[in-house]
Amino acid sequence: MAKSVNKVFLLGNVGKDPEIRSTGGGTMVATFGLATSERSKDPQGNWQDRTEWHNIVVYARLAEIVRDYVKKGSKLFVEGRLTTRNWEDKEHAGVKHYRTEIVVNDLSLLSGREEGAGGYSRSSSAPASAVDQRPPAGQNDYAQTAEISDEDIPF
Repeated sequence: MAKSVNKVFLLGNVGKDPEIRSTGGGTMVATFGLATSERSKDPQGNWQDRTEWHNIVVYARLAEIVRDYVKKGSKLFVEGRLTTRNWEDKEHAGVKHYRTEIVVNDLSLLSGREEGAGGYSRSSSAPASAVDQRPPAGQNDYAQTAEISDEDIPF
């Protein structure tokens, strides 16, 4: 069989606060809508924005991060794969419904702290920590004030 790829990258904003629940086995699941926008010119030359909504599903430790740090308006970069679920309508026999979702395996919170997000990246295979890894203010002052002359360059 030929190699195939099912990979999705999205950068967008969360439409409403995520729904958090657990599976029967106790795995946490977070679901929410992510909006992406595309801008193009119409035939009259006016800019038009077109918003696309994506159904996002996050499991396990990443769902805990979503629960703790993601809210309506948060800017996220997600990496995942497309899946399509289907089910039959119980009220209308024979009517089949389909839902395409992005199952996330990597997530980066891009909103600033004032927007309620942690500003870090986390993968489902990595341990999660909300530690701010930026150096304290003033720690890089020496590098910014040190003067370098042509004699300091070795080539």
